[in-house]
Amino acid sequence: MTAVTDRTDHADRPDRSGEGHAENASPEEGTSGKDLPGDAVSEDEEKNESKRGAGKNTGDDERSEEKPSKNARPSGDTHARVKREDPGHRRADRQDRQDRSDRSDRSDRSDRQERRDRTDRQERPDRTDRTDRQDRHNRQDRQETGHARVKAEAPSAPEEDGPAWDDGLIARRVSETANAQPAPVVEAKPPVQAPPAPLAYDGALRSRLDALRELVGLSRTRLDSRTLAEAGQVLDEAAARRRLSGQHTVVAIAGATGSGKSQLFNALAGVAISETGVRRPTTAAPIACSWSDGAATLIDRLGIPGRLRRRPLQSPEAEAQLRGLVLVDLPDHDSAAVQHREQVDRILALVDAVIWVVDPEKYADAMIHERYLRPMAGHAEVTFVVLNQVDRLPGEAADQVLDDLRRLLDEDGIALGEYGEPGATVLAVSALTGDGIGELRESLGQFVGERGAAARRISADVDAAAARLRPVYSTGRRAGLSEEARDEFAARLADAVGAVAAGDAAERAWRRNANRACGTPWLRLWRWYEDRREPPTGRLTVQAPEDEEATARQRVEQAVRTVADRAAYGLPAPWAQAVREAAARGAQGLPEALDEMAVRATAPVGRPPRPGWWPVAVFAQASMTVLQIIGGLWLLGQIIGIASPNLGVPVLLMVTGIIGGPAVEWSSRLAARGPARRYGLEAERRLREAAAGCGRARVLDPVAAELLRYREVREQYTRVLGVAAPVG
Repeated sequence: MTAVTDRTDHADRPDRSGEGHAENASPEEGTSGKDLPGDAVSEDEEKNESKRGAGKNTGDDERSEEKPSKNARPSGDTHARVKREDPGHRRADRQDRQDRSDRSDRSDRSDRQERRDRTDRQERPDRTDRTDRQDRHNRQDRQETGHARVKAEAPSAPEEDGPAWDDGLIARRVSETANAQPAPVVEAKPPVQAPPAPLAYDGALRSRLDALRELVGLSRTRLDSRTLAEAGQVLDEAAARRRLSGQHTVVAIAGATGSGKSQLFNALAGVAISETGVRRPTTAAPIACSWSDGAATLIDRLGIPGRLRRRPLQSPEAEAQLRGLVLVDLPDHDSAAVQHREQVDRILALVDAVIWVVDPEKYADAMIHERYLRPMAGHAEVTFVVLNQVDRLPGEAADQVLDDLRRLLDEDGIALGEYGEPGATVLAVSALTGDGIGELRESLGQFVGERGAAARRISADVDAAAARLRPVYSTGRRAGLSEEARDEFAARLADAVGAVAAGDAAERAWRRNANRACGTPWLRLWRWYEDRREPPTGRLTVQAPEDEEATARQRVEQAVRTVADRAAYGLPAPWAQAVREAAARGAQGLPEALDEMAVRATAPVGRPPRPGWWPVAVFAQASMTVLQIIGGLWLLGQIIGIASPNLGVPVLLMVTGIIGGPAVEWSSRLAARGPARRYGLEAERRLREAAAGCGRARVLDPVAAELLRYREVREQYTRVLGVAAPVG
């Protein structure tokens, strides 16, 4: 308020004396033309005032020095004469005013800095948009200027009220008025813009991503994490990109050292944003330039800080043509700095499209072709290849170099977008002269306007991941376990447990039982006697000899290895290994399980079944025995004399019984062959089925489960490829 009082006192003095005005308006009185725009101030006074930086807060000292008495007012000549007669006092007073002015300036600067800090804290977080930031700064500057103008002009009001007295009363009134009615400072907040719509994938791409996710889930227990790492990264990046803006397309400009990337970047932006020069490398960090609002989250995903985000030169034509474009200038991919190459590789995996900039000297460099272009041949639809610096080529040399560049790209497997076919766009430009920049801008505008670059990039990433996973999911051969291989495995197990021998033993047992039932009594007595001397026959031996047991175990192991090899044929290496491991796990304890099963299967359950003719044969054999007995007793009675002599009938009866008994036994043997054979085959069948069931439960079912899992995985892989035909 001191400065305000000084301006008021000196403004009132010219009304009372013309001479006083000339004296009081001098630089020594602490008043400047900047503070009093209505006073007549000379150019010398303005220069002195700007050198000293004083003139704001010196009115109190001058009033204390030159304040006249109440009864008499000194004239201008007397005042000037006093000043001239005391030069030392003037110098001390001038130095004192200079010190106070410096302190006042520092205080004003501190106040302004505090206001700026408060304004910055109130600004919204998204400060990447250059236009919004400039608008806010301009509004703040206008508000501060208006507030300062109110403070500067407020003390002039007391001049119209009446004559001013040099007693500080006016200063106090002005101060009270300023404190009572402060100038309102209203900050206009920018309108809150709605976030851009997220990216939406079409049905085919969503189906492929779902299939890839299912494929990774089914394969985690069969494949190592390094094999599935790329597929998992593609899924993560696809999900992250889907949550971000679908109205923007992120395009990176990449190239070798000295290819003119930054110059092309500036030419597209219309303003020098990225630094260019002969120093290598020139671009040390990626720089982003956005043609429209709402791309902050996309640039955050790239890891580009706010200080490296720019806006292009605004023009209605460029704004409409490239709306939605986010252009990123990358460091050199062949830079000597390792961190530069790492930044290039990281950002290239995140952007929607790439503009590869080559020059006439290094367009055939093996590094860019072998490290980037050839591995990214599947990304041709989101690739631009720009031959820069064509102004250095004379005549038709530019066309020749461009044709050779197309040939190299074709050898790399990159499809060229010519004649309306999808593929890479190849152009020749000169960022220095501007040749071809319009065509490139038009191609970029059409490319960005389609709003499909992000989906095409994700689709190409899925194709690349599927191509790298092909060796672990497809071999081109038919895989599976045939019925012939299953039958062969069951036959091997049956041979190992002796199914054929068990059937033969069952057949012999049935015949023996038939002979016992239908044979002569005398033969039955003889066989009964033999059975008392030897163990019973007709059953399998429960415990085999050691050599036979070792042979059976080897047969079981050989059968398991054979069926595992048959099942693993045609499978990729990881799945073939999984099949063999499943078969090996099932083979553990299989021989013992087969032995127990064979014992249960061959144990006799009651008496063997008897055919219908069996009772007739038994009755006939009994009749023959009775005839023999009757004939013998009759002859014995005749010899003793009990019966009348008659040799014909008893002899006939005995001969009939003696001949008829063996005849009935022989006939029973012939009739028993068929039933005995069927009985043996049935026993063999039961043993074979039991062995096959044991082998199926322990070996074939785990192997079939692995094959089924592989079949499901292969179907998902077919969906990932986006084709309807099954993959071999």
